[in-house]
Amino acid sequence: MNDHTRIRVFSVDDHPLLNEGIAAIINNQSDMLLVAQATSGKEAIQQFREHRPDVTLMDLRLPDMSGIDTMIAIRAEFPEARIIMLTTFEGDVEIQRALEAGARGYMLKSMSPKDLVAVIRQVHAGKKRIPSEIAARLADHLGEEDLTPREMDVLRHVAEGNRNRDIAEKLFISEETVKVHIKHIMEKLGASDRTQAVAIALRRGIIQLGGAQSA
Repeated sequence: MNDHTRIRVFSVDDHPLLNEGIAAIINNQSDMLLVAQATSGKEAIQQFREHRPDVTLMDLRLPDMSGIDTMIAIRAEFPEARIIMLTTFEGDVEIQRALEAGARGYMLKSMSPKDLVAVIRQVHAGKKRIPSEIAARLADHLGEEDLTPREMDVLRHVAEGNRNRDIAEKLFISEETVKVHIKHIMEKLGASDRTQAVAIALRRGIIQLGGAQSA
């Protein structure tokens, strides 16, 4: 099979070991060719322009910007870009955001090499691919009420260890209002206390600690 008929794959991940692993898997396939690798969002956008790959594997967490924001930037220029989000992270809110932003697939790094190449082939053929366990997780939360932007602000402050009085001062609202927001947050997330609310929000990807950490 010559290079023109192979699926041209682009890998974006800031872990050297994972990059090497993906390169080995792709280069072992007679119908695939790894055309480039990038370790940051900014580099990914530049490399995409240069190589115009058929399928891109995008890490959800990159050192400079999130994989979702990187994908949005690429798709703004190249609407036909076929991008698969690849992550260790299973938060349903981030999965939802990635799919709404145009991801063609969402795969966990724990999957087998055989599954990975199968997904690349399916996405290249124009299909979308989400593993059944991730689809089930999305379905679990369908129809639930989202947190409001103000509730998200309050929750982030709670996650950082701030007390109600501190949160009230920082957001220029009364302590009573903070308590009402926390009550609504707990109800929406099905949490019994504020600590559990933070744990659920982190697990589901509603909030992140420390910005665009790598995962």
